[in-house]
Amino acid sequence: MSITLSFHGGAGGVTGSCHLLSAGGLNILIDCGFFQGGFETEQRNRGDFGFDPASIDYLLLTHGHLDHCGRIPLLVKNGFRGKIICTSATYDIAKIIMLDTAKIQEEDSEHWQKISKRKGLEPPEPLHTTLDALDALRYFGDFAEYGETVRLNNQISVTFRDAGHIIGASFLEIEAGKEKRIVFSGDLGNRNKPIIKDPQYPQKADICVIEGTYSDRKHKDVETSVTELREAIIETFARGGNVLIPSFAIERAQDLLFYLGHMYYENELPNGKVFLDSPMAIGVNDIMRRHPECFDEETNTLLRNNHDPLSFPGLHLTKTPDDSRKINYTGSHAIIIAGSGMCTGGRIKHHLKHNIWRKESSIIFVGYQAEGSLGRQIVDGEKTVKIFDESFRVRAKVYTIGGFSAHADRDILLDWLKRCENPEHLFLVHGEKQALTSFEKDIRKDNLAREIHTPNLNQSYTL
Repeated sequence: MSITLSFHGGAGGVTGSCHLLSAGGLNILIDCGFFQGGFETEQRNRGDFGFDPASIDYLLLTHGHLDHCGRIPLLVKNGFRGKIICTSATYDIAKIIMLDTAKIQEEDSEHWQKISKRKGLEPPEPLHTTLDALDALRYFGDFAEYGETVRLNNQISVTFRDAGHIIGASFLEIEAGKEKRIVFSGDLGNRNKPIIKDPQYPQKADICVIEGTYSDRKHKDVETSVTELREAIIETFARGGNVLIPSFAIERAQDLLFYLGHMYYENELPNGKVFLDSPMAIGVNDIMRRHPECFDEETNTLLRNNHDPLSFPGLHLTKTPDDSRKINYTGSHAIIIAGSGMCTGGRIKHHLKHNIWRKESSIIFVGYQAEGSLGRQIVDGEKTVKIFDESFRVRAKVYTIGGFSAHADRDILLDWLKRCENPEHLFLVHGEKQALTSFEKDIRKDNLAREIHTPNLNQSYTL
């Protein structure tokens, strides 16, 4: 059987995951994500897909993060009429992501239309609208359960396995006839995370596509990271400042609530207010409560004892813009969890505007910061940054705590890859160049694959 693999996102960088498998008479897309980072990177979302969307028979969605599902409305808008398959939890997450992104696109377009008209320029159109996102939802088909094999035709089948990354996240095992097993890792999770289960292991693979976001480093253990978080909060409150935590609305915000709640009940959280200033994260909390099938034993035990792991006294959920603005009147002893996680948009930018110049305040980064993002500039030590076209001195104390990552580190990735039993072809994706170069060296050292490829954007392989 002829097998062709081409890479149209998540290649040569971390975001925009989109891989095309052609085999057994089918064109199967694995993910269709949004490019994130600086302006130049995000302009790729307006470019050509690198394939004809109308030619795609199936889209297999590994999970609901924006960089894996964000371009699905665009795919449908440009002619996709196939079927989208994922877990039910992934559908719930992808739905709110796509609708929220559409709303942001519409609001940004309206904002720039006013500016463009004043300058006599052609106003930009939104990448996609709410109606486009609703159209896309019609193409989600039957939901897959973990361990269930879904037959796509008489030659191709796929099994979804728990990737342990966010709720509903999967890696895929695709059987191409009796000849080849092709494994797509999606995004693999860290171990010993709260709420959801650890990632499962794959079976033997002939061809493997594996992510390498943190493939050049080992994470701190979770216990150390929780201690660092607690100490950073105590130090900041002692200085009379606020703690800002830019956070991804899916998974990271919920993990933080879990840990802060544990600190509260153990009398380890200093007196103050905790704000979850993210309507999306609040919505994700509700979605997670609907999917106990994804929870680990610790979380299910809490629920059986009527203990909500995502809530505790002193937690304020701020849904409206007016509630969000009121937080800025809190000059000290506030923990503000807000999106976006890379500070590229959302409410965190408003809180940064009011706190980044204050030496008594702190910014705690608990997630990946893409090249070109405002978060990356702050983490890299820029002395001055622009927020809403206004320059601010970075005087707040900056913490980077890596143990909360939802991504597997080098050791977990290598351990997971060993279970593939020396695949004929291994493709390294979803990582920055230096990370994948380091990953390849470790793979060669342990002889974990026969041929290793690091594809460029839109590169194709016939296997």
